[in-house]
Amino acid sequence: MNFNTIKRHFKESFISMARNRWMSFASISAVTVTLLLVGVFLTIMMNLNKMSTDIKNDVEIKVLIDLSANETSEAELQQQVEKMPGVESVKYSSKKQELDKLVKDFGNDVSLFKQENPLHNVLYVKADDPEQTEKVAKEIEKNPAVDTVKYGKDKIEKLFNVLNISQKVGIVLIIALLLTATFLISNTIKITITARRREIEIMKLVGATNSFVRVPFILEGMWLGAIGSILPIIGVTTLYSIVHSSLAPKLESSVVQILDVMPFILEVDIILLVMGVLIGVVGSFMSVRKFLKV
Repeated sequence: MNFNTIKRHFKESFISMARNRWMSFASISAVTVTLLLVGVFLTIMMNLNKMSTDIKNDVEIKVLIDLSANETSEAELQQQVEKMPGVESVKYSSKKQELDKLVKDFGNDVSLFKQENPLHNVLYVKADDPEQTEKVAKEIEKNPAVDTVKYGKDKIEKLFNVLNISQKVGIVLIIALLLTATFLISNTIKITITARRREIEIMKLVGATNSFVRVPFILEGMWLGAIGSILPIIGVTTLYSIVHSSLAPKLESSVVQILDVMPFILEVDIILLVMGVLIGVVGSFMSVRKFLKV
């Protein structure tokens, strides 16, 4: 394909957009609304995934060692837990350290227990895979030197279920929105092609190849998708910057954190632009295919 042919294809794509300006506007509007929603869902999902990872990484098993266990039994218990499959780390905390934490959290009223500390020595255990926490906890519980194992069983299961369902729903919504935008652009290009059907038939009869006929329409779809992605990119970038500046400081001391504006929002912008172009190209390709059979 020489330079003049490429130049002609680009010129034809712009002429077609101008000729069908209202339909082009409708397609661009559809892509804009769709990608704006996709961008919002995408930022929510990616932050939800980040929060999910933060929460999962913070999940740990609290093993209360039996009060009758001596130092040797405690040391053996710690060694056994460290060697267990699926265990990432084990941290020992004496009952004095546990009491100091309570005093720090709840004030001097708790310090009365320093005279006779009723707390247990504790092992804090983290699993390699947070979703295997329950399995590891049940295995630890079998040891006779263990009094109680705490890991928030019901809360963890509910949390993981909610996070997984939210991610799946988000993916389904994004796919549905993309298919809708592709359908709208496909119909727009189809109307353009129908209006020029006779011209296409003549071009085919005089020897024009399918690619020669197809390229201007695919370029038109690409421009519609790219233009339609501009406002969503600006909107999502601005909105996320505002949300981040107001929300991030409040979460500084929290377990969960949201993603920094950069490079996260740049990645989202690139994804939106690529999605816009792909929607346009796929929609155009789908429309022009059946009109090339002369």
